Amino acid sequence: MSGAFTRTGEGLTLTVRLTPRGGRDAIEGVEQLADGRAVIKARVRAVPEDGAANAALTRLLAKSLGVAASAVTLVSGHTARIKILTVAGDAAMLEARLAALIKHEDRP
Repeated sequence: MSGAFTRTGEGLTLTVRLTPRGGRDAIEGVEQLADGRAVIKARVRAVPEDGAANAALTRLLAKSLGVAASAVTLVSGHTARIKILTVAGDAAMLEARLAALIKHEDRP
């Protein structure tokens, strides 16, 4: 799980691999990319047009972590599958919620 997210002074920075048109909105755990980076896997129903999938991702993360949608910001990867996002808030609380969410989703 390390590497998929890091604590910052303002909250967390997340590396996410997004699958648009995924049939449902869900966070599906963590995976290793071919280059060794760890990413959080997420899928959304929205299509990757006019920022719809990015907006759906920010709403999904906000709801999953229990923060306002305005606390989640897409930093980079606006048109790529791999995205960097920040989540503003108490870093320890956010990290605990994210770790529990990822652990829950990774269970068979």
